[in-house]
Amino acid sequence: MRSYRHLFRTPEFTPLFLSSSAHIAGQTIGGLALGTLVYEATGSPLLSAVSMFGPSLAQVLGATLLLSWADGLPPRNALTAVSLGFAAGTALLALPGLPVWAVLVVVLAQGLVASLGGGVRWGLLTEILSKDGYLLGRSVFNMMSGAVQIAGYATGGALLVAIGSARVTLLLSALLFLAAAVTARLGLTPRPPRRSARPSVAATWRTNALLWSCAQRRRLYLALWVPNGLIVGCESLYVSYAPRDAGLLFACAALGMFVGDVTVGRLVPPAARARLGVPLLLLLAAPYLLFFVHPAVPLAATLVAVASVGFGASLVQQERLMALVPEELGGHALGLHSAGMLTTQGVSAALAGTVAQIGSPAVAMTAMAGLSVAVTGWLGWLGWRTRRGRAPATRRSVRVQFRSVLLRSPSSHKSAPSRPPIDGSI
Repeated sequence: MRSYRHLFRTPEFTPLFLSSSAHIAGQTIGGLALGTLVYEATGSPLLSAVSMFGPSLAQVLGATLLLSWADGLPPRNALTAVSLGFAAGTALLALPGLPVWAVLVVVLAQGLVASLGGGVRWGLLTEILSKDGYLLGRSVFNMMSGAVQIAGYATGGALLVAIGSARVTLLLSALLFLAAAVTARLGLTPRPPRRSARPSVAATWRTNALLWSCAQRRRLYLALWVPNGLIVGCESLYVSYAPRDAGLLFACAALGMFVGDVTVGRLVPPAARARLGVPLLLLLAAPYLLFFVHPAVPLAATLVAVASVGFGASLVQQERLMALVPEELGGHALGLHSAGMLTTQGVSAALAGTVAQIGSPAVAMTAMAGLSVAVTGWLGWLGWRTRRGRAPATRRSVRVQFRSVLLRSPSSHKSAPSRPPIDGSI
């Protein structure tokens, strides 16, 4: 699959794309409205950051308890239920007089629901597309996410100014979640679960342990989770850094992410793409180091856009991850990636908000960027040492490893498909 035209001609791709677009638009507009509402009520950068990115904190619970359901539930029903849950929760957040502790409870509950939705969505994408079409399809979803965030933050900021009510804006985002649920229900075909075994907490723990048992997969997961999570901590401070221009900074971040995904997913040849993991992660963090001098909004927006091109590193790492797991565990593996990434983002938002409370948003953003550079350097060194110290894993060794462990499980699985050779890169 070589073109975007082929993607959108693939049955079910377009409904999944449209449903996901509406869901992300709801999250974008609702998140900005909620962060603004909490900041106006409390004046706290920490509470504002946690209200916007707090759903991510609950992802660790979802990754621990619920991920076996990502491959064990009918995808259409699961995605419909997730969007309906977000619609109800967002409508609840718009109620006047809701105390901050209740806001945070609702936000964390939404994050728990979202931890399941990510695994279901990306697992379904691997079913809809052929193996050679997944990277292109995922890059289109990432580009869509960037474009929708650009439009969503711009629209959300305009609505907050024009309407003057964050609660009304939250209700509009609830309608978007409702549209996402209807699109998923009417546009997707009923499919059976990818795994016949009954989902359970024990199955989630067992498969998580299996995915985490390989050093190469551990490195990839850490590269997917930590460096960009720390930079999302920087993004969580846009409201407190520039309260009147936060929408502009968010839109510039989404624009940079869009450019990175187009470049990595469509323009860079596969051979060159495999070497871009570390450089892109360094690009993601380095411009934020200049926030130490507290740049004016035009320069800050430029730095944010340039840095966000580095989010394209996740496409490189996801491609490598999918080469290291069998097909029937794709939803669980991608769900673990999504849940871990969002958890790290939530923790980073809380950490960045705490540092900003003590110092300033600019100092906190610089510190988070420096930590991201350090983690990327460490992961790159581990990958370099692995490549020098031993031969890369072959597709046979990956398949045999999964088969030997899964045969000890009470459930049965299909044998793993053939995969390309893997080295120690991130």
